[in-house]
Amino acid sequence: MTAVYRIGMPLLTAGCLAMLALILADNGWLSAIASLDPATVQSFKLLLLGIILETFPFILLGVFVSALLQVFVSDATIARLTPKHPVAGVLFGSLLGLLFPLCECGMIPVVRRLIRKGMPPYIGMVFIFAGPVINPVVFTSTYAAFRGQPGMAYARLGLALAICLVLGLLLSRFLKRNPLKRDAYELAAANNGSTSIYEHDHSQGAKGLWGRMTATLAHASDELFDIGKYVILGAFLTAIVQTSVDREVLAGIGSGTWSGSAFMMGLAFLLSLCSTSDAFVAASFNGVFAPSALLAFLVFGPMVDLKSVLMLLGTFRTKVVAAVVLLLFALVLAGSLLTGRFWL
Repeated sequence: MTAVYRIGMPLLTAGCLAMLALILADNGWLSAIASLDPATVQSFKLLLLGIILETFPFILLGVFVSALLQVFVSDATIARLTPKHPVAGVLFGSLLGLLFPLCECGMIPVVRRLIRKGMPPYIGMVFIFAGPVINPVVFTSTYAAFRGQPGMAYARLGLALAICLVLGLLLSRFLKRNPLKRDAYELAAANNGSTSIYEHDHSQGAKGLWGRMTATLAHASDELFDIGKYVILGAFLTAIVQTSVDREVLAGIGSGTWSGSAFMMGLAFLLSLCSTSDAFVAASFNGVFAPSALLAFLVFGPMVDLKSVLMLLGTFRTKVVAAVVLLLFALVLAGSLLTGRFWL
């Protein structure tokens, strides 16, 4: 298994970078192979590049915050600041997005580092799913998109908070094992009998401000290559969906109340839009779908989408990711229908 991680992960990274370079440098071969017209191929390339450019600033922010935590913040500090009571811990994780308004792409490397430094896993996982919705930037964009329906912005914030509180309490009760996957460094350390989980802990021996900053850049580089391949792969799949799905056909399929909510959640998963801009996409369906379906789109999409699931699978154990995604789907579906009936 160690050999698979040592060889397979760098090969996957190189493959993703090579695929991206070939697509962006396409001179007609992609149209010939896929039997697509040049306009569709051009739309695909623009979407692919747009998703990557939109995502990578948050990835860079996330990996630098993660690296700063590794080098400058001790395990004892993390343990001291983290609430011990499960309810307080879930509230803490749910509301962290108000202070750190990152998207899920930037949060995942930060949370991985925090869990490794001693934060209870349920708090970190709640932060991943709550932060992309419960933050001031997303609330403002939603309010602007639904100027005639300001209740949608409050409903989005309130439903996301309620769902994350339920999720966090369930995780605090049933999540007993460490949900993180053992990465190449951990596997190598276990194979060598090392007591450290990091074979390349750049912060060891770093002295002075210059040494710590060098260690921070080294950690950030490792994190970027570890996470970046999942972003490229997710962007590739998302661009395929957005260029091949007919919006009018989608609107016709999801015309029912229950089916409309479920369908819009699936659409949010496939489109993988940024939480700061998805409200304007949802508003464009206003009048076609019920308010409950639009709310389901707005809450589920930032929590679970194609690219974030790929990143989650690269960070957490598969069974944990599958259970959490299914639970969130059920909670958002039920919550959006109830909110649409009694509030919106």
